[in-house]
Amino acid sequence: MSKLVHHLTLYAAYHRNPHNVATHMVGIPMIMLGVDILLSRPILPAEPLALTPAIAISTLAAIYYLRLDAMLGAIMTMLLVIGCWAGITIAQMPTGAWLAIGGALFVAGWALQLIGHGYEGRKPAFLDDIRGLLIGPLFIVAEILFAMGARRNIRQAIEKRLTKPSERGHHGGHLPS
Repeated sequence: MSKLVHHLTLYAAYHRNPHNVATHMVGIPMIMLGVDILLSRPILPAEPLALTPAIAISTLAAIYYLRLDAMLGAIMTMLLVIGCWAGITIAQMPTGAWLAIGGALFVAGWALQLIGHGYEGRKPAFLDDIRGLLIGPLFIVAEILFAMGARRNIRQAIEKRLTKPSERGHHGGHLPS
């Protein structure tokens, strides 16, 4: 079994309720964008691009995602690039606006996560495995691809593992559609 299926299965076990998954579909991108914005200062001049903490972290995350799966990694890399671009753009605003936008997105995104886990009746996955913070965004992209009918083999492998009593987690069952 691939590391990708392993990580997505572990994460999916904490995200069985469709309301929880829905809050994550909105909240995780908000958190990611908030982090990109807040970590887009300081901007260190470098040729041909500027360097920010957000770019450094996103580069490491992109490498991690690409090592797990080329297709999902490429999508995640594209999303990380867009997030860094948005972060740098907003970081050029006055300090108050930069902090307000980044902070509001970050806090609101986490509020949605907590609401979702209230529906789930289970704590967030990252409390048991810190890698859940990296896998969450990948889970969202995978769920969107699954809903579009793509990567059926991965979805089937995850479903198979989730139906085993040892892999099921708190609620068990199938992946939400």
